[in-house]
Order: sequence, then structure tokens, then C-alpha cells
Amino acid sequence: MLDGVHFYNQTLKKSVAVFGTIFNNLKIVKTGASETRVPLAYGPRSKFLARINQDSSLEDQKLAIKLPRMSFEITSIDRDSSSALNKGNLKRFDIAGTELSKNTLRQSVPYTLGMQLNILAKTQDEALQIFEQILPTFVPEYTVAIKDMDGVGNSVDVPIVLTGTTIQDDYEGDFTTRRTIVYTLDFQMKIRFTGRVTNQPVIRTITADLYNNSTEESAATAVDRVKTELNSVNDSPDNFTANTTFGFDDD
Repeated sequence: MLDGVHFYNQTLKKSVAVFGTIFNNLKIVKTGASETRVPLAYGPRSKFLARINQDSSLEDQKLAIKLPRMSFEITSIDRDSSSALNKGNLKRFDIAGTELSKNTLRQSVPYTLGMQLNILAKTQDEALQIFEQILPTFVPEYTVAIKDMDGVGNSVDVPIVLTGTTIQDDYEGDFTTRRTIVYTLDFQMKIRFTGRVTNQPVIRTITADLYNNSTEESAATAVDRVKTELNSVNDSPDNFTANTTFGFDDD
């Protein structure tokens, strides 16, 4: 509820961090060299391509951006209505040091987070080394556990689904033009957004006043009694009103 009370569960921040961590330790092997870790950074593909094109005009290529490298970014956030649960559900968590109250959290809201991973390389061999290390992991999904995603102390399994791949190699120019090959992988993450945690007391005592208005008359006896009362009345059915709460099927 938008009641002006500040809260920040860092749901989106955690999801992006987890996605980047999955691809943060990929390595390639160049001819005649040892393993090299592929740099990874958050940002749109166009930003890195503009930087690469700008660096191609530098006289000192030591200052140019190094390839291969990877970038990733958020592409969409959509409501996942197929996974929605009753919004009236409540989750309660124990509070250390007290049994008189508990932390209460309303039902989380499911969303699908679109993520895009871009592999930028100057040779096909470098790009394929990275590409082939990623594909076998997603068949087509890979599930990771994220802490505190659906309440304090809860670990939620978040599936990351590989939905498609594209290859871009639009090399046009002379031999001095720097070539850039881009492999793009599109993913979807199933995440949940939760509201703020509220403190509510625990119900420890219940007082109830019960009033019993029932009788020992069985249902069959009651039906027979009503039938007898109906038979004893000479009025037509249109003018007769039975003063009873029982219903029955007349034979």
C-alpha cells in the first residue's frame, strides 16, 4: 500500500547482480597464449559499439577498448499473470527475542525480467569459445537460488530461460577498419516483487460466546411433521404459507 512508509527490498538489483555473476568467470584461449578472462560490464550494446568505433581512429591502440568482452542489460519488465497467487495471502516470520509479534508480508507479485547478454569479439574463434561455454548450461533454463527474494530468510529458486540467440557480423570497410562480431543472447528471469514488512501481534487468546438454537428433532421427523401440518390445512396451495424453515420434495 502506498502509505508513505519507505521500503526498498533491492529485488531488481539482486536479480541483475545474480545474472551478471553467472557469466563473470568465462575464459578464452588465444593462439600461443594462456587463458584470458573475458571482461563483463553492465550497459547497452550500442554504447560499447560506439566506443569501439571511436577507438578505431586512435593512433595509440593501447588506449582502445579490448576485445573480446561481454555486456548485459535489462530489456523488459512484464507482469507474469500465469504465476500470480491470491493477493490476500500473508506470510509471517518469527522475530528473534519475542513471541508476542511477528513480521508479516503480503503475497509477492510475479514479473518476468528480460535480460540481454552481448558477446563482442574481433574474431569468430574468440566469439565461439564464449558462445559454446554458455549454451550447454541452459537447456533451455538454468535455476539459481536468490536469498530474501520472497521474504526475509527465504531463498527462492529463480529460473533463467534462454529464449533466443542472434549473430551480427556486418563487416564493411578496408583492412584498417576494426572488425566487431556480436553474438546476442536473450534471457528471461522469473522474479517476484514484495512489499514492506509490517509488525503484527500474535493472537494468543480467543474468547467466543456460543449459542445453540438447535433441537433434538431429526430431519426425517421434521419432514413428517410438516407434511402432517400441510394435510390438515384446507386452504388451496396458492393461499397457503408454511411457517417452517425446512424444505422437502413432496412425493
